[in-house]
Amino acid sequence: VQLQASGGGLAQAGGSPRLSCAASEQISSYDMGWFRQVPGKEREFVAVTRRYGVNTYYADSMKGRFTISRDNAKNTVYLQMNSLKPEDTAVYYCAGKRSYYSDYSRPTAYDYWGQGTLVTVSS
Repeated sequence: VQLQASGGGLAQAGGSPRLSCAASEQISSYDMGWFRQVPGKEREFVAVTRRYGVNTYYADSMKGRFTISRDNAKNTVYLQMNSLKPEDTAVYYCAGKRSYYSDYSRPTAYDYWGQGTLVTVSS
Protein backbone atom coordinates (compact mmCIF):
# COMPACT_ATOMS: atom_id res chain seq x y z
CA VAL A 1 0.00 0.00 0.00
CA GLN A 2 1.33 3.42 -0.90
CA LEU A 3 0.25 6.38 1.19
CA GLN A 4 0.37 10.01 0.13
CA ALA A 5 -0.07 12.67 2.79
CA SER A 6 -1.02 16.22 1.93
CA GLY A 7 -2.46 19.35 3.45
CA GLY A 8 0.50 20.63 5.41
CA GLY A 9 1.93 24.11 5.22
CA LEU A 10 2.05 27.27 7.25
CA ALA A 11 -0.83 27.78 9.65
CA GLN A 12 -1.69 30.38 12.25
CA ALA A 13 -2.04 29.49 15.89
CA GLY A 14 -5.69 28.71 16.47
CA GLY A 15 -6.10 27.63 12.88
CA SER A 16 -7.85 24.50 11.58
CA PRO A 17 -6.10 22.80 8.69
CA ARG A 18 -7.03 19.34 7.51
CA LEU A 19 -4.52 16.75 6.47
CA SER A 20 -5.35 14.02 3.99
CA CYS A 21 -3.78 10.65 3.38
CA ALA A 22 -4.64 8.95 0.11
CA ALA A 23 -3.97 5.24 -0.20
CA SER A 24 -3.24 3.35 -3.39
CA GLU A 25 -5.65 0.56 -2.50
CA GLN A 26 -8.52 -0.37 -0.23
CA ILE A 27 -7.82 0.46 3.42
CA SER A 28 -11.02 -0.64 5.12
CA SER A 29 -9.30 -3.64 6.72
CA TYR A 30 -6.35 -1.64 8.04
CA ASP A 31 -5.87 0.40 11.15
CA MET A 32 -4.85 3.84 9.92
CA GLY A 33 -2.94 6.24 12.10
CA TRP A 34 -1.33 9.64 12.16
CA PHE A 35 2.01 10.31 13.81
CA ARG A 36 4.16 13.40 14.03
CA GLN A 37 7.81 14.07 14.48
CA VAL A 38 10.04 17.02 15.21
CA PRO A 39 13.80 16.98 14.67
CA GLY A 40 15.66 15.26 17.45
CA LYS A 41 12.58 13.58 18.88
CA GLU A 42 10.91 10.24 18.43
CA ARG A 43 7.91 9.84 16.22
CA GLU A 44 4.82 10.56 18.33
CA PHE A 45 1.41 8.95 18.10
CA VAL A 46 -1.39 11.36 17.24
CA ALA A 47 -4.49 9.34 16.46
CA VAL A 48 -5.78 6.12 14.93
CA THR A 49 -8.94 4.98 13.24
CA ARG A 50 -9.39 1.24 13.66
CA ARG A 51 -10.32 -0.96 10.70
CA TYR A 52 -13.80 -0.48 9.33
CA GLY A 53 -13.96 2.79 11.27
CA VAL A 54 -15.25 1.13 14.40
CA ASN A 55 -13.15 3.07 16.92
CA THR A 56 -10.85 6.05 17.08
CA TYR A 57 -8.21 6.84 19.68
CA TYR A 58 -6.11 9.91 20.36
CA ALA A 59 -3.02 10.91 22.22
CA ASP A 60 -4.04 12.82 25.31
CA SER A 61 -2.55 16.09 24.12
CA MET A 62 -4.58 15.94 20.91
CA LYS A 63 -7.85 14.80 22.39
CA GLY A 64 -10.57 17.35 21.82
CA ARG A 65 -8.53 19.33 19.27
CA PHE A 66 -7.84 16.79 16.52
CA THR A 67 -10.29 14.50 14.76
CA ILE A 68 -9.32 11.51 12.67
CA SER A 69 -11.72 10.11 10.13
CA ARG A 70 -11.69 7.83 7.15
CA ASP A 71 -13.56 7.50 3.89
CA ASN A 72 -13.10 3.91 2.84
CA ALA A 73 -14.83 4.52 -0.47
CA LYS A 74 -12.13 7.05 -1.32
CA ASN A 75 -9.30 5.14 0.36
CA THR A 76 -8.51 8.29 2.31
CA VAL A 77 -7.86 9.15 5.92
CA TYR A 78 -8.15 12.66 7.31
CA LEU A 79 -6.82 14.53 10.29
CA GLN A 80 -8.79 17.63 11.16
CA MET A 81 -6.66 19.81 13.40
CA ASN A 82 -8.29 22.59 15.41
CA SER A 83 -6.99 25.16 17.86
CA LEU A 84 -3.46 24.75 16.60
CA LYS A 85 -0.57 25.63 18.85
CA PRO A 86 3.03 26.42 17.92
CA GLU A 87 4.05 23.17 19.61
CA ASP A 88 2.00 21.28 17.01
CA THR A 89 4.67 22.18 14.47
CA ALA A 90 5.98 18.88 13.12
CA VAL A 91 6.11 16.60 10.14
CA TYR A 92 2.90 14.60 10.14
CA TYR A 93 2.90 11.04 8.83
CA CYS A 94 0.05 8.76 8.00
CA ALA A 95 0.52 5.04 8.43
CA GLY A 96 -1.35 1.78 8.04
CA LYS A 97 -1.09 -1.54 9.79
CA ARG A 98 -2.47 -4.96 9.03
CA SER A 99 -2.43 -6.55 12.46
CA TYR A 100 -5.35 -5.78 14.73
CA TYR A 101 -3.52 -6.86 17.88
CA SER A 102 -0.35 -4.81 17.62
CA ASP A 103 -0.16 -1.62 19.66
CA TYR A 104 -1.62 1.16 17.51
CA SER A 105 0.34 3.83 19.39
CA ARG A 106 3.73 2.40 18.44
CA PRO A 107 5.30 3.35 15.10
CA THR A 108 6.91 -0.09 14.87
CA ALA A 109 3.45 -1.68 14.64
CA TYR A 110 2.78 -0.05 11.27
CA ASP A 111 3.54 -1.64 7.95
CA TYR A 112 3.02 1.27 5.59
CA TRP A 113 4.03 4.93 5.82
CA GLY A 114 3.39 8.04 3.86
CA GLN A 115 6.13 10.51 3.08
CA GLY A 116 5.10 13.07 5.68
CA THR A 117 3.71 16.56 5.37
CA LEU A 118 5.14 19.49 7.31
CA VAL A 119 2.83 21.62 9.41
CA THR A 120 4.34 24.85 10.72
CA VAL A 121 2.29 26.81 13.23
CA SER A 122 3.13 30.44 13.72
CA SER A 123 2.19 32.33 16.85
